[in-house]
Amino acid sequence: MDQPASAGFAVSRRERILDELRHAGSVRVADLARRFGVAELTIRRDIGYLADRGLLTRVHGGATLRSRLDTTVPRVAGGIRPPLFRVGMVVPSLTYYWPQIVIGARAAATDGGVQLVLRGASYSVDDQRRQISSLLDSGNLHGLIVAPETVGADGSALLHWLDALPLPVVLCERSVPSHLALTRLEWVTTDHVFGGSLAAAHLSARGHVRVGFVTSAGSPTSPRLRQGWRRAVENDGLVSTIDRDISLDELDAPARERAVADLLAECRGTGTTALLVHSDPQAVLVQQQARDLGWSMPDDLAIIAYDDEVAASAEPAITALRPAKQHIGRLAVEALTARLIDGAKRPVQRTHVLPSLHARESTAVDRRR
Repeated sequence: MDQPASAGFAVSRRERILDELRHAGSVRVADLARRFGVAELTIRRDIGYLADRGLLTRVHGGATLRSRLDTTVPRVAGGIRPPLFRVGMVVPSLTYYWPQIVIGARAAATDGGVQLVLRGASYSVDDQRRQISSLLDSGNLHGLIVAPETVGADGSALLHWLDALPLPVVLCERSVPSHLALTRLEWVTTDHVFGGSLAAAHLSARGHVRVGFVTSAGSPTSPRLRQGWRRAVENDGLVSTIDRDISLDELDAPARERAVADLLAECRGTGTTALLVHSDPQAVLVQQQARDLGWSMPDDLAIIAYDDEVAASAEPAITALRPAKQHIGRLAVEALTARLIDGAKRPVQRTHVLPSLHARESTAVDRRR
């Protein structure tokens, strides 16, 4: 089973140590180790890491807020070296998917001497614009990292507004439709089109022919995923039997059960042997209900999930496509920092990062045999 990256846990733990210091002024290694459930040696290493960057002062048994007498890290006039830049970051959720991106962004900000100011919004254009405006009104902001809505008239208006702001903006897990011809916005995003193609290729290699596709209704990821899926299905000689947009997490339990039952009945009726399901929770619900109805998984139905947040914990573990979420967050901060340092002479950079496929038991059966 895949394990989360230890680097992400270290960044989160060090952020908590700094939060404790700001609140109490000092911390003890033994107390932190007990509270975080880690070894005292781990906390000592964290404190050493933070001390080496001038963020605190080591003392016997713990740490304090940076002392004026601490000369172990170079200072500038007036105190501790200030951050190079103050960057605002607005994401549409602080729960599913986005926490890993934020961890990557915080790690890059710490390494690059950037102060990251985080705000959570929603998928509403009005809310996103309100949160971004609030950050701008706070002043002293050098740049923005945002994940705005990009579809429809409201999405286009928001993108035009962002492109016209007097400070650099990097989109995170978003890109601008080419017909808008916006020239200033930069972005770092997962190549979801490639992800759809990779899923179809994986199923084709295991002998599946009649395949289906299920996406989360309203998701900004789904259209690009569908684009790659449809292209690969056609090129690989597969037959697309099902193509649905559903939102199981928005339904109550009876309605959710009926929706999945209808989907499974359609699989039976069309001879569908495999599904690509976006996102993980929907994939888990479909597989779980199929098993409850007596289906043999993956013999009766193979499933690939997209996002790989909880897919590995299903039974059987679900094959999943995994965007490099922490890397996306890190690259967004690095791209914005480079823009702030180099200014207008730097060419506009738009980066696509490939997702990776993690094969597990849910697609283990090879139908070519």
